[in-house]
Amino acid sequence: MEKMTQVPNTEIIKPKILYYGTPVILLNSLNEDGSVNISPLSSSWALGDYIILGIGLGGKAIENLERHPECVINVPSPSLWENVEKLAPYTGKNPVPEYKKKNGFTFEKEKYAISKLTPAESKTVKPTRIMECPIQIEAIVKHIRMPDYSTDFAIVEVQVIHVHAHKDILTGENYIDPNKWSPLIYNFRHYFGLGNQLGKTFRAE
Repeated sequence: MEKMTQVPNTEIIKPKILYYGTPVILLNSLNEDGSVNISPLSSSWALGDYIILGIGLGGKAIENLERHPECVINVPSPSLWENVEKLAPYTGKNPVPEYKKKNGFTFEKEKYAISKLTPAESKTVKPTRIMECPIQIEAIVKHIRMPDYSTDFAIVEVQVIHVHAHKDILTGENYIDPNKWSPLIYNFRHYFGLGNQLGKTFRAE
């Protein structure tokens, strides 16, 4: 039997939110009238050509994806944190759900105007891309799952169709230079960029 080591410098805690440092994305989805809703998200991860999104129930994003299964995942750089934060207190859902009202949200349909960001036409999907975001990913929804262990969120699986990247973060063909690119990080409800490079994996180009 392995001998267990005591760890005296830890405590069991109950944080209000468990965003321990994840990239921010701006999810563009299509409203009923053809306009675009922009939703800041901090729960996503990539698996090959698929991206898994955690999206709160009761909001406009999940409603839009259920009706029109296309989206654009825009990945902002740290310099865009103030634009992202401008979106934070607003919802595209009208009337505003009670739980959002209690948390200080108000309705705003014109998300591009409120965030001072610029729409760019997508190649395949109907929702527009955000021009200022260095990475913009067109995708289609493949599956939406409502987990039986929570009524707060849905797990949405999307398939990547096109990846757009600003030229100034590229190196060679089809490669993003990690020395030129940094995602905006959501770290326990605070915004951060990446620090200095520490090293690289053996599979790095």
